[in-house]
Amino acid sequence: MITVAEARRYYEDADVVHDFDHVLRVLALAERIGRAEGADLEIVRAAALLHDMGREQAEAAGLDHAAFAAERAREILAAHPLAKVEAVVHAIAAHRFRTGPEPTTLEAQVLFDADKLDAIGAVGVARAFAHGGARGQRLWVPIEAVDVARWTEEGDDPRNHTPVHEFVVKLSRLKERLFTPTGRAIAEERHAYMVAFFKRFDAEVRGER
Repeated sequence: MITVAEARRYYEDADVVHDFDHVLRVLALAERIGRAEGADLEIVRAAALLHDMGREQAEAAGLDHAAFAAERAREILAAHPLAKVEAVVHAIAAHRFRTGPEPTTLEAQVLFDADKLDAIGAVGVARAFAHGGARGQRLWVPIEAVDVARWTEEGDDPRNHTPVHEFVVKLSRLKERLFTPTGRAIAEERHAYMVAFFKRFDAEVRGER
């Protein structure tokens, strides 16, 4: 439905955490999960390639980036069969962690899982610190100082947010939100690595290691 070369141009202004490298990692994971789960790979590939396009433009306008990308995908893929286009649109619209809709098709669940897997493990740690560095965040706060209820109810405060907040509030919870058996299996090792990293990071900052 769309090639890698065609999709690349939609990410020219993307930030480092959601750039085309992220898209290619999600694509690789989505293909891996999709093959194992028996998903329609044509839909999975198109959804993975288009899922984060226009993100900065959408957020600058106060729009949900997933809904924004889904509508653009509908326009870009208009020449293809309607059922396939709508399957791609749903997968893109349903890939966010914090907001709905829930992914109700296998292809949407595959994209959701692939996108969340890229947020944990070694890559997830790197992305958390890249995101924080780009926004001038502190490197560290004590893990026990993060009030999960406050951060989930009131949202992210960019003045106080750190990679540690991102780990406690979001990244540490992703493993439990995945849908496919293949995605959950991949998540186990990535989650364990990430937990060990932040535990070690905390100990080093305190001078204990």
